[in-house]
Amino acid sequence: MTKWRNAGALAKLAAAAVAFALVAGGFLLYHATHRGKQVTAYFAESIGVYKGSTVRVLGVPVGTVDAVRPEGTRVKVTMTLNHGIAVPARVDAVVMAPSIVADRYIQLTPAYTGGPQLADGAVIPLARTAVPVEVDQVYASLAKLAHALGPNGANKNGALSNLIKTGAANLAGNGAYLKQMLTEFGGLSKTLGDSSGNLFATIVSLQRFTTMLKNNGGQVRLAENQLAQVSAFLASDRRDLSAAITELAIALNRVKGFIGGNRALISSNVSKLAAITSILVRERASLAEALDVAPLAADNLVNAYDAARHTLVARGYLGELIGGAAATGAFTTASTRPAGDIAPGGSVAIPASMIGSLPPLPLPSTGTVYGTPQALLAGRR
Repeated sequence: MTKWRNAGALAKLAAAAVAFALVAGGFLLYHATHRGKQVTAYFAESIGVYKGSTVRVLGVPVGTVDAVRPEGTRVKVTMTLNHGIAVPARVDAVVMAPSIVADRYIQLTPAYTGGPQLADGAVIPLARTAVPVEVDQVYASLAKLAHALGPNGANKNGALSNLIKTGAANLAGNGAYLKQMLTEFGGLSKTLGDSSGNLFATIVSLQRFTTMLKNNGGQVRLAENQLAQVSAFLASDRRDLSAAITELAIALNRVKGFIGGNRALISSNVSKLAAITSILVRERASLAEALDVAPLAADNLVNAYDAARHTLVARGYLGELIGGAAATGAFTTASTRPAGDIAPGGSVAIPASMIGSLPPLPLPSTGTVYGTPQALLAGRR
């Protein structure tokens, strides 16, 4: 009976040992697979940060401070991030003070949104950490400022007091204007903010312009040298230039007086010139034709002149050129038609007694002179 009891106790003890081993092994396995990341950060100081202080991201606890140890002019803070917490590889560490009396914590910023993560055993250098300004430092700064502005500083001779009095006198009664100025300045800031795209586009265009000037430095220097030469030339001849400008002013004044005294005549001449211009515009086709034909006509006239006899040699009479001479009563001449003949178009020879009553012809007659019968019967010339 005693044997069976001892065997049962041994079995229970063995079962308990196995259960304990399984629990311990599971705990160790879980701890090994769910171990957090060890991170080290260096701060200029760590007032209010102790072992057990929390590590947060966006105010949410994500880890705990393991140790705080000073090292020369800096403080080494070792912390553990909970398993599964992702933070950026170049994260910053900041000591936060929620209030004057509350415990401080370490804030990791920014929050992780993607990309490389902070590895286990990473170190955050002093350049990526920050600590808040202490109250005593603020008091010390205020004390220094008060001493600098006090009777032993800037106000030693009453300069600061006079400045305050002068400022108060200048601002007295100008509160409404000051308010309006601040309001309009706020509107200006809003306008600039809304037009930031255009502002930056202007800056980009200006940068391109300056780059262009830089790339064309030789041409710019050449233009500057030429401008300097022109300026030097004008400076050396400034007396002549001044005299020329003076004479020009006198001439312009005289022209002004002439125009003022002859305004009506100038207006009339301009109107007549406009009429002539209109005629020329309407007859531009005829003018173009005349310009085309005139050289040939002049050449033919030169070739038709007989220098030995001082006559024009032609095979026809001018009525053929001007057309309708018989109907208009124009006179024609011919050097090859015998007297008494009737020229084409009904022209008849003019008696010698009537030749003296004819108007002067452009050229001396060299043969029989003809005219229309109607002109002769009507006594017309």
